[in-house]
Amino acid sequence: MTQKYSIAEARARFAAIVHEVEDEGSIQITRRGEVVAVLLSRREYERLSGSQGGFYRAVSEFRAAYNVPELEIDPEIFEVRPSGTDREVDL
Repeated sequence: MTQKYSIAEARARFAAIVHEVEDEGSIQITRRGEVVAVLLSRREYERLSGSQGGFYRAVSEFRAAYNVPELEIDPEIFEVRPSGTDREVDL
């Protein structure tokens, strides 16, 4: 469960909270009981921001790691064009 701190608590315990977020991944900051911000570890931020290669890379790695026909998944869902390959669209 994600830990929550009020803004006042976060201000008073900032250094300890930074150490905690490194272990936990994220911490929620509240104002009057409502979550208004989230503090993320660098590792979690990079995971969420997609700086790890994007969707095409993830699909390629999945294909390499698993035998898709054996999983009985419709192979059409894995038909992904490499980034940078454009196609003409009629509007």
